[in-house]
Parts: sequence; structure tokens; C-alpha cells
Amino acid sequence: MAVLPDMVGIYVRDMAASLQFYRLLGLDIPPGADNAPYVDVITPNGYRISWNTIEMMKGIYPDWEESPAGHRMTLAFKCDSPAEVDAVYARMVQHGYEGRKAPWDAFWGQHYAVVVDPDGNLVDLFAALPASA
Repeated sequence: MAVLPDMVGIYVRDMAASLQFYRLLGLDIPPGADNAPYVDVITPNGYRISWNTIEMMKGIYPDWEESPAGHRMTLAFKCDSPAEVDAVYARMVQHGYEGRKAPWDAFWGQHYAVVVDPDGNLVDLFAALPASA
């Protein structure tokens, strides 16, 4: 039996605020989900993302504590082109979300940008750079 990555779960303080951010990124999240303690969606490429309220998580793990120790993981959203990275980054910043790192061409061959979700999680936006001749 293979063990396959299938889902990333995000702990959120405010479900509605978090879902608004991810809808603006382009995820198809049901409109009636804003008050639920748990929400998950399957992305068009088959990957699942879930949102879990801190209250729900404390019910499962009563000793859970929020840690401001820094970021150990990020979510990365693949865009169709470098221009789309620029457009999505601009849209998020125009809607008041923090732009952590403006779009740039990374040495690993991708056009990259980073925004911050309402819970302080880093969210990467990227697209492959065109091959140079």
C-alpha cells in the first residue's frame, strides 16, 4: 500500500475571513461554509485543502497551543504564467492582504511571489519562467 499526500489542513481563528482569502485566490469554496468548524475542498488537480477552527482543534487536542515560532510550511499555488502570478499578487494586495514578497524571478526557474493569509500563513504563488533561448 502506498502512502500518498492527499490534504493540507489549516487551523484558522476566523473561518469566514480565511475562506474569503482563499476564494479570492480562486478556490471554489461553498458559500454556506463560513460558519462551519471544518471545511474541505478538492482542487481541480485533485488535491484537498481543509480549514479547521481552532476551537474544533482544541476539542480534539485539548493541550494544543498556538506557536509564534515561525513558518515551517507554506501553501504554494501554481499559476499558468508569470503574468498571472503578478495579477494574483496585485489582486490580493489590493484587497488588503499583506504582500510578503513582491513577484520576482527565482534562481530555480520560477516567477514567485508570497502573500499572507488572515492567520499569518505564507502562501506562495508561482509559475514556470519561459525557457531562455
